[in-house]
This record gives sequence, C-alpha cells and structure tokens, in this order.
Amino acid sequence: MKSNKDKLDSDWIYGLNPVLEAIRAGRKIKGIYLSSSKHDSRKVFEIQREAEKKNIPVTIEDINFFHTQFPKGHQGIAAKASPRAYLDLEELLTIPSRKNELPLFVILDCIEDPRNFGAILRVADAAGIHGIIIQSYRSVTLSAEVSKASAGAVEFVPVAMVANIKHAIQAMKERGIAVVGAEAGIGTAVWDLDLTVPLALVIGSEGQGLRKTVKESCDLLMSLPMRGKINSLNVSVAVGILAFEILRQRAQ
Repeated sequence: MKSNKDKLDSDWIYGLNPVLEAIRAGRKIKGIYLSSSKHDSRKVFEIQREAEKKNIPVTIEDINFFHTQFPKGHQGIAAKASPRAYLDLEELLTIPSRKNELPLFVILDCIEDPRNFGAILRVADAAGIHGIIIQSYRSVTLSAEVSKASAGAVEFVPVAMVANIKHAIQAMKERGIAVVGAEAGIGTAVWDLDLTVPLALVIGSEGQGLRKTVKESCDLLMSLPMRGKINSLNVSVAVGILAFEILRQRAQ
C-alpha cells in the first residue's frame, strides 16, 4: 500500500511524447508502464532504450490499467515521475539576462482549461518565451493532462506560480519590462505596436478575459483585428499569433 508521502512525491505522466520528453529533460522517473499491446512504435522503442540507459523500470500492463486511470489519448503508456517543479519568480526573471536575450514572458490570468494551458506551453517552447507566470488559485496547474496537451513542452518551459499575478506585474515593471494585456475588441491593434522592447504579455481567462484590476495594472492593451462573425479566438491560438508577431518584429 502506497503512503500519502509517495502520492505527494509523485506525478503521473501519460502519452508517448510527454513520457519521452520527461526522460530527455532529466526529470526523475520512478517507473514506466507500457501496454502489453504497445510494442511496435518507434517512440516506444526509443523510450525503452532511454529507460534502459537510465535504469528506469518498465512494467507491462493490460490495456485496462490505462483505460481506468487516464483519459483518452494515453496511447498505452504512462510514467510515475517526480512532481514538475515551479520556479521562484525572481529566478524566472533572471533567465533573459542569462541568455543575453530581450525578455519575453507570458502571464496567465486565471486560465482554467488544462488543454489550453498545455497548448500555450507548446507555443511558448516554439517561440522561445522565457517563462510563464500563473496564479496559485482559480488557475490550472501543471498536471498530467497539461503535460499531454503540451506534447512534452511542459518539461522545457519555466513556470512560476505566484499568490497574486498583480504583484508579478509590478515586479516586472520595476525591471523595465512593459506589461501588455491582450483583450478582444479593445486597445491598439497588435500590428501597430512596437513589440521590440522587454515585454510581458498578459492573457485573460477563456470565458471572462482579463479581470478589471489586472487590466488596469497593464501598461497598455492590444488586440487582434477580427474580420469574421465570431469575435474571439481560442486562447492558445491567440497566444501563438501574438508571440510570433513579437518574434517577427524582433527579427527585423
């Protein structure tokens, strides 16, 4: 029987990419569980090879083991790992200078859908975003579902959890980082802004957008011009467009 301490010290990861990337990232893996019918995939062979190199035990389980413990999309593989660690905000803010790069952060204001958070992490990894800040309440946290939705990007994007994102916004302003809120239908069109400055992009929740007090804390607001009949985008899609517009401007 497993102790409460074991439960606190372990997280489940499921899916081929999340398990493989967790191993590659050096996360401590306590064990890998593989479906008895899952032996012919190139990634499975790769995972088994990496597990053997690092002396990670691999257990073969019936497919029902996965169906009863994980959502659809588990792909017949899971791993028990050490919990994904959050960075301290101060440590997160030192990353751009260590890389000799212009700061680019994303602050999430009460994002609650793990699939959206996972997709944002995937965008952040692709766009080279230095880190993501989330709030410790009314927000999704780093979970197995987030890891699956991120396709393993969760292992490579630094995340800080704070009690109040308004304090994080203030800390960024004190370091000369411009804080720009993204809100549908208001503010300056993203194409009309100079985004080649140290920047933190604030993204609101799926249903409500930015909270009033958070909006008031931003240096300015921007939006994506819409031409269709539906006046909003999925939050992760919006982050992707905004992040790559920032990269485009900075590359010129």
